[in-house]
Amino acid sequence: MGTEEAAITMVNYYTTVTPHVRNVPVFIQYSNHKELKTDAGNQRTQAVLQAVSAVQSGGSPSSDVQEALAAASSPVLRIIIDNMFYPVTLDVLQQIFSKFGTVMKIITFTKNNQFQALLQFSDPVNAQQAKLALDGQNIYNSCCTLRIDFSKLVNLNVKYNNDKSRDYTRPELPAGDGQPSIDPSVAAAFSKDSNSLLGKIPGALNPLSAAAAAAAAAGRVALAGQAGSSGVLLVSNLNEEVSNTSTHTRVYGDVQRVKILYNKKDSALIQMSDTNQAQLAMSHLNGQKMYGKIIRVTLSKHQTVALPRDGLDDQGLTKDYANSPLHRFKKPGSKNFQNIFPPSATLHLSNIPQDVTEDDLRLLFSNAGGTVKAFKFFQDRKMALIQMSTVEEAIQALIDLHNYNMGGNQHLRVSFSKSTI
Repeated sequence: MGTEEAAITMVNYYTTVTPHVRNVPVFIQYSNHKELKTDAGNQRTQAVLQAVSAVQSGGSPSSDVQEALAAASSPVLRIIIDNMFYPVTLDVLQQIFSKFGTVMKIITFTKNNQFQALLQFSDPVNAQQAKLALDGQNIYNSCCTLRIDFSKLVNLNVKYNNDKSRDYTRPELPAGDGQPSIDPSVAAAFSKDSNSLLGKIPGALNPLSAAAAAAAAAGRVALAGQAGSSGVLLVSNLNEEVSNTSTHTRVYGDVQRVKILYNKKDSALIQMSDTNQAQLAMSHLNGQKMYGKIIRVTLSKHQTVALPRDGLDDQGLTKDYANSPLHRFKKPGSKNFQNIFPPSATLHLSNIPQDVTEDDLRLLFSNAGGTVKAFKFFQDRKMALIQMSTVEEAIQALIDLHNYNMGGNQHLRVSFSKSTI
């Protein structure tokens, strides 16, 4: 808007009178941005601004503006999932985007530790509508945010129909080596609900249950409340010299209890607060390298981790963390839920004392056994990003330094970041 007063007037008016566009209610609220910056060379941005101006003045967009709009768009969208609590399946994307037109092809992949997809509509207009409606939206409450732009490609070449890629116009394509074939029942668990793009699972207890179902679909694991579901993880192929096995799972939930197996010291049972957190930790940590070994994380058949009976010495193999100060997710609706990312080489640091310098932090993280490649303070210097040379080094640093006492009873908070420096 032209002025802040105009924006305030607009929001106040539409708070009492809900506007509708194509019979769909539109909700208006303030943005964190003070202004919008547009690239003067962006043909499509300029065309949209001209089109809006034309409509505001009572006319219709000129033919050259309409042509620019059509020419600047592609039927192929590039989709990035930010703040990814749980895996997002190809079927989930198809279900969301098919509301705007015929989805012909989808290719999913991971790049820079981020889940991405290329999705082709039958018509560029459908791609435009989907981008305008879905860019910035969350698939589930407070997580799995869609970042959408147009791809430079105008046609996708799909070779296999499996859980990574799909050509809906050619059902005869092979599944490919070692890839599971299409499972049409994957998306059937979802039902329509206004709280998220996909909705909740019938009988869900909280908003995250729908996201847990996506994880279940991707990992073919059981949903909460069904046979075989558990909040207990079995972690194997651990380095036996490492005594604290729980720290790396705390990033994805609150660890309640840990038990190192007596006859198999490289394995442990870890009890999370609930099934959702267990599935989240499993999806992000299974296959990661830690202390030089590839760890395996699966759901356990055990429902709880039992504490040793009174008077029985289990040689310190079982620990109870129920009252631990390290719980990140104890508070309902905590902002920590919005900052959960897969393991990455870049770590986010917070709660940094004012007198701590970049050199102090570089030295601290180097002493954890890794090489610091880059560092950047945030403006207030209470937070920073630090990039290690490998993901394994970052995992090691997080385990060693989360909750590290920086002096004055101020403890450093460390988590994985989606950013790079």
